Amino acid sequence: MDRNIMDVDRDSICKDFQKQVSEVLVRHRSVLDIMTKLDEYNSRINRAVAKSVTSCGCISINASKQDYSKESFEEMLDSVKTHVEGSICEGCRDVVEEEMGSYVFYLAALCNTLELDFYEIMSKEYDRIKTLGVFSLK
Repeated sequence: MDRNIMDVDRDSICKDFQKQVSEVLVRHRSVLDIMTKLDEYNSRINRAVAKSVTSCGCISINASKQDYSKESFEEMLDSVKTHVEGSICEGCRDVVEEEMGSYVFYLAALCNTLELDFYEIMSKEYDRIKTLGVFSLK
């Protein structure tokens, strides 16, 4: 598929999503409500991942100190770990995706409230990390 067509489709999806959010958000339209809903869904995402470990057991977390003492960036990138072992099961994946979807909903709502373009924000961040490469190190 032509890259320009893909970019237009992505732009269209983001704009359509942001427009749809503005049409259905009623109860939590205040910027204060939106900000607290973002916090709530961030917590719910964290809880869903934790429950994948503690209740389901489909994944486990084996955390240890990260090793950043490698000689090259590539070696360092290969040595750092996610600390996640296993694969998230379909049931847990559904819950995590649902919570992430709600988070993205309220993020789009915040964009609407502040008259910001969701796609433009993602595009600018993509351009920053692509341009800065390893120097963006978040």
